[in-house]
Amino acid sequence: MSTNSAYKTLNWGLIVTLSIIALIRPFMSILGISEAVGKPVASITATIIISIVWIAAVYMKRASKPIVTLVFVGINYGILVIIISGILSPILTGQLQGPLTSPYAIVSVLVTNAIWGLITGFIASVLLKIKTK
Repeated sequence: MSTNSAYKTLNWGLIVTLSIIALIRPFMSILGISEAVGKPVASITATIIISIVWIAAVYMKRASKPIVTLVFVGINYGILVIIISGILSPILTGQLQGPLTSPYAIVSVLVTNAIWGLITGFIASVLLKIKTK
């Protein structure tokens, strides 16, 4: 199977949907919810809930490549966060802030979220293997 056809077998609708669902994290911060709840608790809780949703969705859809799927979800989420930060930070603060101000920050956001996808993808993969036994 060629690399190109491997990408075609991924459920891109699922990838985009799960990436958008994860945007709850930055929007919690923008709307002041994270500060109201308490920043570390709100962020950690949101990350755990999003991770569970990602794993459950891939499990229920029986994704053929759960690890690759969720790595792409993490990367896509990172791209969306970078774009949203670039659009909203000048509007909300009057100046560009966030990852777009540093190439290292862009790489950091993408790598961190790819790792998040890798971990959740591994968990989903293990659950799918247990189910098939």
